[in-house]
Amino acid sequence: MDKYKTKVLKIDPSTIKFDNESNEMEISDRHTKDVLEEAAKLLQESQVVGFPTETVYGLGASSLSSDAVKRIYEAKNRPADNPLISHISSLEMIKDVFHTELPEIYKPLVAKFWPGPLSIVLPNTPECLVSPVVTAGQDTFAVRFPENKVARALIQFSNIPLAAPSANASTKPSPTTAEHVLADLDGKIPLVIDGGQCTVGLESTVVDGTVDPPMLLRPGGVSLEEIASVGNGWEKIVLGKKTAGQYEKVRTPGMKYKHYSPTAKVVLFEGYKNALEAISEYRKGHDVEGKKIAVLRSKYWSECGKDISLIIDLGKTGEEIQRNLFAALRTSDKEEVEIIYVEGVEEEEHGLAIMNRLSKAASEIYTK
Repeated sequence: MDKYKTKVLKIDPSTIKFDNESNEMEISDRHTKDVLEEAAKLLQESQVVGFPTETVYGLGASSLSSDAVKRIYEAKNRPADNPLISHISSLEMIKDVFHTELPEIYKPLVAKFWPGPLSIVLPNTPECLVSPVVTAGQDTFAVRFPENKVARALIQFSNIPLAAPSANASTKPSPTTAEHVLADLDGKIPLVIDGGQCTVGLESTVVDGTVDPPMLLRPGGVSLEEIASVGNGWEKIVLGKKTAGQYEKVRTPGMKYKHYSPTAKVVLFEGYKNALEAISEYRKGHDVEGKKIAVLRSKYWSECGKDISLIIDLGKTGEEIQRNLFAALRTSDKEEVEIIYVEGVEEEEHGLAIMNRLSKAASEIYTK
């Protein structure tokens, strides 16, 4: 039985402004302010709220309240050993709220990429107030300062850091619109703030500078190459494991369990620059007669042949592909597609994050 009558309240992000120097906020629209105040009140009462970030829509609750964070896991049906990222609205919150010092290695990184789609792993000190439910009982926790003005404003209004995984049912593709959130969580949460489509479209990059050499735990909105270019030890950055073992503790979301998968079967093709060749290869070993099939194409695929019910162009650049990927998977499900053929991309720049998500969504992978 549904617990809530979920409200979706649309606001205008352009009415929210921040001063880059002081981080002071100004909101010119009364409705936008009212919605944010309503959402902040729910968060202060240990409830959960769906809200936009530049990466994907998040499902937020106070990082300092175990009761609040448990509601995230309940709404998403998320495994309890999968840690969460805490979102802040200023660099000062690391010291003032978490009682943790920012390690030197991160200072040039956050200077360049915060606010933005980058999460950093920090040591979980005895003085830190973050809930053990957020950290899954580990000695580290991850923090992000989002760029999205709605997210920043919501954190400022509530005056608490927000633990916020993607606002989808666990295992499903991450949501990049308020409609996606409602499709998965209607009746399970009290409120979704509709701030428009997410601009990045994939979750944040997660890096760990508490180890030597520093490690990329999850590729995302900031590329490996961009991080390495900062120097200060980041030129030595290494890739972490893509998938953790069944009993292995993980420092970041996305390393364990099934992720990002639509109901339809996803077939990923790596290195196939011709769609007809790729599709022919799959059909050699599978009977697709009468199946409803979609194709998600990007840089190289053009002609896809007959018997294709739906063709979605993801875009040509890495930024376009990652912005459109999750929405395309959800559209395929909405159209009741049974099989999705996906054109893979090279694992460089944004392609590393794109292929990370696709490899976890895929039921089968064909490599040329």
